[in-house]
Amino acid sequence: MQSIQNIQTIAVCGAGTMGAGIAQVCAAAGFHTRLFDLNEKALQQGHAQISGNLQKAVDKGKMPQQQMTDILGRIKLCHELQECKAQLVIEAIVEKVEAKAALFNDLAAINHEDTIFATNTSSLSVTEIARQVTNPQRVGGLHFFNPAHLMQLVEVVKGEQTSTHTAHLLYALVLEMGKTPVRVKDAPGFIVNRVARHYYLEAMEAVQSGIADIAATDRLLEAAGFRMGPFALMDLIGNDVNYAVTVSLYEAFQQAPRFRPGAMQAALVAKGELGRKTGKGFYKY
Repeated sequence: MQSIQNIQTIAVCGAGTMGAGIAQVCAAAGFHTRLFDLNEKALQQGHAQISGNLQKAVDKGKMPQQQMTDILGRIKLCHELQECKAQLVIEAIVEKVEAKAALFNDLAAINHEDTIFATNTSSLSVTEIARQVTNPQRVGGLHFFNPAHLMQLVEVVKGEQTSTHTAHLLYALVLEMGKTPVRVKDAPGFIVNRVARHYYLEAMEAVQSGIADIAATDRLLEAAGFRMGPFALMDLIGNDVNYAVTVSLYEAFQQAPRFRPGAMQAALVAKGELGRKTGKGFYKY
């Protein structure tokens, strides 16, 4: 059985924006970190993202150069699954139950039976993922928020099969990473995405109703105290990712009208205008 002291290496699967951010958090906390992606280009982009984040901290005087060097030195880029041997695996891949479960089972075959598996899903059922994984009691959720290296909150999700030991260990690990963990039971959207969905959906409804335009809506909500307006935030998260979460919640709540996906965002996704990562979304970049 794993203990917090035994966890020295963490494998992060998926080198996209979230995966790279989580890898940075792990390495900054002192863990040997393996960042895995089958796509070599994505892996290099993920590493560049981490380096860029750290360099900004150095330039602002928030981090000495040596600390940046040490953090990067703890990150190993991997494009072979066999290299993902660790005491903890965190996945940040495509939002599909079958893909996440299959990845965990492939990794279970090459790792110790006590290796802990954590999904970073923002809307899928941790219980359903765990149900398809060998030794489901060691599967839980660690839902980080974008950008992971700056956002303090992490939802620690206990599925129906997640053991109390696994849940406690994941909570302790988040504390070790310098983040703020919140225990939540497995439910559609957990806490944050369930509540925040209406921040996006009502904003789109307001614009479509002609109450205000996109820029004005963002400015007003930022003036009201929100750090980012809903449209700027959707572009940062990625309209494809944000839209997929809405669709997932809409289906999970039996197509309740309050979770109906926004037509504005659906149109952007169809055109491939996903936000900052493609250079165009609700805004141009």
